Amino acid sequence: MSIRVSAFYKFTPIADPGAIRVQVEAALMAAGAKGTVLVAREGINGTIAAEGSGLNSAMAALCALPGCADLEWKESHAEAMPFWRLKVRLKREIVTMGVPDTDPNQLVGTYVAPEDWNALISDPDTVLIDTRNDYEYAIGTFDGAIDPETETFRDFPEWFRNFRQQLEEQGRTPRIAMFCTGGIRCEKATSFVKAEGIDEVYHLKGGILKYLETIPEPESKWRGECFVFDQRVSVGHGLELGSYDLCHGCKRPVSHADRSDPRFEEGICCPACHDQLTDAQRTRFAERQKQVDLARQRGQAHIGRAPAKSSS
Repeated sequence: MSIRVSAFYKFTPIADPGAIRVQVEAALMAAGAKGTVLVAREGINGTIAAEGSGLNSAMAALCALPGCADLEWKESHAEAMPFWRLKVRLKREIVTMGVPDTDPNQLVGTYVAPEDWNALISDPDTVLIDTRNDYEYAIGTFDGAIDPETETFRDFPEWFRNFRQQLEEQGRTPRIAMFCTGGIRCEKATSFVKAEGIDEVYHLKGGILKYLETIPEPESKWRGECFVFDQRVSVGHGLELGSYDLCHGCKRPVSHADRSDPRFEEGICCPACHDQLTDAQRTRFAERQKQVDLARQRGQAHIGRAPAKSSS
């Protein structure tokens, strides 16, 4: 079975998101696609997977949506279907930053192709910012990237305003380069930063995924793995499957070392969330893991549970 995975987004005005949601759901179901798609007035965003030509049909339907004729996507492959179901949801924003009137269609940073990215971030006058969340940064990032230590993208605007003040106090006006997984967060981040009055703002076209797909590992300035929001958990150079699993308790990546930690409990918690779960959550997760184990003993797949990865 050949599973193809597509990560896509498009900022484009959508007058009737509810109608588009119904249209997208019907088209993707007909194509046999699974995954998650978000629809909002500002556009569409998602990651889906399908067998063989099913993905062609799904992407053709998405490109036929109003304003989406030039929709771009990053394609990769998975050893097994990385999603359990199809979810098409209405949202206020397709990537939530919480700053009204931030519109990448009106104001956005300068795109930098993966082939030109190394030269930009190697320049000492460039400040490189990872716009992803702290747990994503922890398993992989570019050489020299700053970690804003944000728990959600909503935290980014406040962090950047404080960071900019520090730069001004140092008398620095460097160029800003930013990156994220597939490019969508940087669309909003660069739009916000330019609206704040920063002129030289750049971002990686296609995001980390396009860079890992395009740049050979010997030439790469990426270190570690890239977190992805599906059952693959992480990918490396060439978009090969990574080594991380996912903690059911907090949805964060779990390394082989984490699994050896006494605070790790299969299906319940990991070192990052061991002390944060309530008794009710522990009971609920433990019961769910019991059902997973029973399904495994029967030779069945429990929905919502990805197979464990090899430690090799």
